[in-house]
Amino acid sequence: MDGCFKLVSPPRPAGARSDVTPFGVETAKRTRAFHASFPEYSVTPLADLSGLAKELGLGGVYVKDESYRFGLNAFKVLGGSFAIGSYLAGRLGVDIGQLPYDRMTGKETREKLGDITFVTATDGNHGRGVAWTANRLGQKSVVYMPKGSALERLENIRALGSDASITELNYDDAVRLANQGAEKYGWVMVQDTAWEGYEDIPRWIMQGYTTLALEAAEQLRQLSVEKPTHIFLQAGVGAMSGGITGFLRDCYGDEPVITIVEPNKADCIYRSARAGERYCVTGEMQTIMAGLACGEPCTIGWDILRDHADHFISCPEYVAAKGMRVLGNPVNGDTRVISGESGAVTLGLVAELMQNPSLDWLREPLGLGSDSRVLCISTEGDTDRENYRRIVWDGAWPSF
Repeated sequence: MDGCFKLVSPPRPAGARSDVTPFGVETAKRTRAFHASFPEYSVTPLADLSGLAKELGLGGVYVKDESYRFGLNAFKVLGGSFAIGSYLAGRLGVDIGQLPYDRMTGKETREKLGDITFVTATDGNHGRGVAWTANRLGQKSVVYMPKGSALERLENIRALGSDASITELNYDDAVRLANQGAEKYGWVMVQDTAWEGYEDIPRWIMQGYTTLALEAAEQLRQLSVEKPTHIFLQAGVGAMSGGITGFLRDCYGDEPVITIVEPNKADCIYRSARAGERYCVTGEMQTIMAGLACGEPCTIGWDILRDHADHFISCPEYVAAKGMRVLGNPVNGDTRVISGESGAVTLGLVAELMQNPSLDWLREPLGLGSDSRVLCISTEGDTDRENYRRIVWDGAWPSF
């Protein structure tokens, strides 16, 4: 069995903590209004896996299924589209609320803006969202992908008219390559990795993700669940997990237990939490969880997670594979969820914690039990179908 489980549960900082209102409920309402103006918008399903909850000895298990998002099989378009919309609103001197989809993509706006090229680095899902938005705007996009990226993801991006390529670089170096292109050619970089002097667009991307969190909160209330007790969020650079953690604290307060989950081979957020300061992981970071193969934490996301998340877990590869199989082969009566490697790791962790007695040391600090109401987000579907089948059909990365 590869890898190991690692947990750190640092005390929350004393005194003032980072402000979550930029990602709170009111921001999410504005963000959702922007996304709702898109013809492709619909609320993605929240699967109530009551059969699985009973099987695992939990009070409830709920999985937000982002494979339905805008027909792109992943949640990432929420961040990229909102960031691009916010950037264009700034260029036009209007509020984002005055720039719905039909105006943003209209001829008058296009003539005012002229030609723009958006550039980004991606393992696939984020780049597809940026390329899709640029395509709708009649603009260009350039997308750099790290070494080892799936050809299916590359072709999906190219199909949107993007100049996309797989590099010989790891993810973080691909980000640097994109930034070099932006500086050299005047392209607009749309990246969720923030650093000093580059914070507006990453913040807008993080805010874009709050649409799904607001939907989930409303869907839980429709199921008479006023507040989940436990939320598990996967992290790459920490933009999605940071933005949604900010929303959750603003929406629910300090009570829900928030746990951040990463692969052993790319656990920069876990290592940052252990060190008490932002920590970067280097190297190729070869993990099946391609969407989480990031080594340099987003500064804005890290600040939120440092101050507001409860637990940070680094886990082996097989956890994601287990989550894919559990979600794809549901208990009788439960909804089937097609979830990719990065999407399924949180549910895989929950299942492993509840079924593996050797992990009592890890489960007990999280407080998981028969009264727990657990929320996970399946951030992607089978965006790499070949690997999905290798795991779910052929049994790659077995649990035991």
